[in-house]
Amino acid sequence: MFAGLCVPVRAAGDSAAATEGRTLRLSLRECLDIALQDNPTVRVADMEVTRTDYSKRETLAALFPTIDFTGSYQRSIELQTIRMNMGGESQSIKMGSDNSWNFGFSASMPLVSAQLWKSIKISDTQILASLESARSSRLNLASQVRQAYYSLMLALASQRVIKQNYEVALFNAELFEKKFQAGTASEYDVLRSSVQVKNVEPELLQADIAIRQCKLQLLVLMGIDSRVDIEPTVTLDDMRADMIVKTSAVDRSLTDNSSLRSLDLQARMAAQNVALRKLAWVPTLAATFNISWMSLSNGNALRNQQFNPYSNVGVALQIPIFAGGSRYYALRQAQVQTKQLALQRENLINTLNMQVELALDNIDHQARQIDTSAEGMRQAAKAYDIMQKSFEIGAATYLDLRDSELANTTAQLVYYQAIHTYLISTAELDLLLGKE
Repeated sequence: MFAGLCVPVRAAGDSAAATEGRTLRLSLRECLDIALQDNPTVRVADMEVTRTDYSKRETLAALFPTIDFTGSYQRSIELQTIRMNMGGESQSIKMGSDNSWNFGFSASMPLVSAQLWKSIKISDTQILASLESARSSRLNLASQVRQAYYSLMLALASQRVIKQNYEVALFNAELFEKKFQAGTASEYDVLRSSVQVKNVEPELLQADIAIRQCKLQLLVLMGIDSRVDIEPTVTLDDMRADMIVKTSAVDRSLTDNSSLRSLDLQARMAAQNVALRKLAWVPTLAATFNISWMSLSNGNALRNQQFNPYSNVGVALQIPIFAGGSRYYALRQAQVQTKQLALQRENLINTLNMQVELALDNIDHQARQIDTSAEGMRQAAKAYDIMQKSFEIGAATYLDLRDSELANTTAQLVYYQAIHTYLISTAELDLLLGKE
């Protein structure tokens, strides 16, 4: 009876509330606020935005001068020997010094680097993509919280219905027990009414389990300790009055759909990547500066050192000529990717439009189903009242009464299930349209 009552949870979160042992009565808005603040998935998405911003700053840093310090020391084990003919005689001469010290600074700064400038623009788009990914995480989390909250309300409503049925069955069992003791009822009637009580008890236990599961899922999504109890502030009956949506007035624009926006950002980055690949043929120009100090000496490495400065400044020009075709094929890859994304976008739009139409049709159908089930519940309640009075005056059997009770219970469960299904569909539609 309660299969599929609760929505699945993506990931378990860490404890984020110091309210252990308390019962929290929270509205749906409050649950959403807590989840969007404390859920680890959202926090990870926010950290990804920060990471992407640092990545852009890393790219921007390439525009500034790069300064390095280098230092080296060499000790000659055997000096280099050369032979020279001097006056008809061959003489050996050793060249070099025992000690060689060299240290200094070098600096470079790009003056013309088209690929670097384009990379900065791509970094901006990557930040937008990370922001959209974080927004998508929030939308998905909000949808999951809404569905978990609605499922909890359904579980509570179902428990109330089954508990009423259980109390009626228990009352009838006690009534037949008294009648049997008074000699006005048979032992068979006592056994049958007692069995009915036992039949309802597992359903009541299953309803309690379903409530516990739904509460745990909602608490996990909110990032609250699972030992905290939670109660919704409204019921499914409270929500019916203002939940009907006129689907003809729904904005069907896919502008805010997260999947479409992410794909558009990917297409923008792909187009920028094509431009970046083309700039691989553009020459680059950089300014350079070097200053160093050198000392050569014999004997002790720490004595009699005389450092002489040496410095230069210049520009370095690099003109790409040939790289085995790697730049050309990289450009072709980027161009193919842009065509792929264009086809994916066209297919995604068609799929999303179909999903929106189906979602709106389902909501219309479910709205009518709520009205139908509400009328069926009213009729079942009236039939039960009539059968109850007939049973009291002996005009109906206990079996007739139980059939009426079962019909009344089923009608109530169907009614609440219809409201729950409608609310779930509206949450899914909001997620599809990207509504926050």
